[in-house]
Amino acid sequence: MPIQPKNHRRSFLKKLSTSTALAVGAPIAIAKASKGFESSTYLELVKRKAVSANDKIRVAVIGTGGMGIGDANTALMVDGVEIVAACDLYDGRLDRAKELWGSGLFTTKDYREILERSDVDAVINATTDHWHQKICLDAMQKGKHVYCEKPMVQRSEDGHDIIEMQKKTGKVFQVGSQYVSSIIHAKAKELLAAGEIGEINFAEAQIDRHSARGAWQYTVPLDASEKTVDWDTYLANAPKRDWDPLRFFRWRNYQDYGTGVAGDLYVHMLSMLHFVTGSKGPERVQATGGLRYWKDGRDVPDIHLGLFDYPKSEAHPAFNLSLRTNLVSGGGDNFLFRIVGSEGDITIDFNGLKLRKTPFPKDPGMSLNSFPEAMQEALKAAHKEKYAQKAEMVGPSEFEFKVPSNYKGDRYEHFVNFFESIRHGKPVVEDAVFGLRASGPTEAGNISYFRKKIVGWDPENMKLIGV
Repeated sequence: MPIQPKNHRRSFLKKLSTSTALAVGAPIAIAKASKGFESSTYLELVKRKAVSANDKIRVAVIGTGGMGIGDANTALMVDGVEIVAACDLYDGRLDRAKELWGSGLFTTKDYREILERSDVDAVINATTDHWHQKICLDAMQKGKHVYCEKPMVQRSEDGHDIIEMQKKTGKVFQVGSQYVSSIIHAKAKELLAAGEIGEINFAEAQIDRHSARGAWQYTVPLDASEKTVDWDTYLANAPKRDWDPLRFFRWRNYQDYGTGVAGDLYVHMLSMLHFVTGSKGPERVQATGGLRYWKDGRDVPDIHLGLFDYPKSEAHPAFNLSLRTNLVSGGGDNFLFRIVGSEGDITIDFNGLKLRKTPFPKDPGMSLNSFPEAMQEALKAAHKEKYAQKAEMVGPSEFEFKVPSNYKGDRYEHFVNFFESIRHGKPVVEDAVFGLRASGPTEAGNISYFRKKIVGWDPENMKLIGV
């Protein structure tokens, strides 16, 4: 029995304009077509209540590297938000924080000082992966709302403590896989639920890069030393080592502090897929790849391929997912996210999506060449009677949806969702449960790669199986 509701599909088709496949007006007509599904238009996202001076949210940034700065500057795009404090373990980043957000900004190398401040309502946790859990727990325990960069945790077993702390404290907790707040993925979710590509059976995502920065070869400042970096605090529970600037400034290259390609990039793909499909996650993961080019001392692969088996659920039929990342892609940078169904597919990029409709024809055709002529004629006659030729109108098969030119982007919308949750109690789009269901399978992918084995994942209870 089909899982996608066909009544929405019929409603959708009745309202299609057949004048052109890619006309400017077509996306608007389609957006209003699926009865029972509210379209996520840009105007709905930006028409928000004005924020009073007394309703200002004061934010502290913990970890002011590239992601922390990007998150903070995006947060400031939202009305009624102020950066009041910053924490980092490198002196130069604290100096930079004051250049960006004011010379009077409170700065520290000890995040606990920030959590004690009464003028901090929320924190952005943009630290290395191995620091995520502790800072999130401490922040909520101290009454702060938390926006935590992805992946939510380095190890899936640590995620359950965050879920429990959020329930215990009632603080708002949002994971920073911002694509789930995009109007692009909201539209994909709407189209899939309306049955526009039939039943999902496969999905694929690719992120290819061809640059040193894309391969995490971040710049190391000239003054990097144990005098300017709190190295011992940085290591935390990781193995003790002598000072190494690469392990601090290029931390994604090392298992001790990061999660490799899977935790950095695949977690985005899984978050998008789970949002669009309503899935809780895969049940089996297999990965391969290798270190092919960036042999700079890193201990994670620069090419990673993953296969994920998704079981049948109330939200979707069983399907398969293929993920690929190549950090030394000579063909250039590339991004692909595609969901394939029995009657079409949806391809998503950073500026919109394309819907292709390819339903099976009513007449399946015949293969007759190997039969005697008498049998061929008999089959033709029977086929003609069953599939009488009838002229029918042919509608468009491709539709493009583009974000408006003044769209502020998914990261902005993600922070709007976070702050509206703080102000008005609205649910966040990516809470701790969602975050663990995205990061857990990426850990399974890493284990599969390093141990050369298939790894099980329990999507309901969010636990690794057989490791």
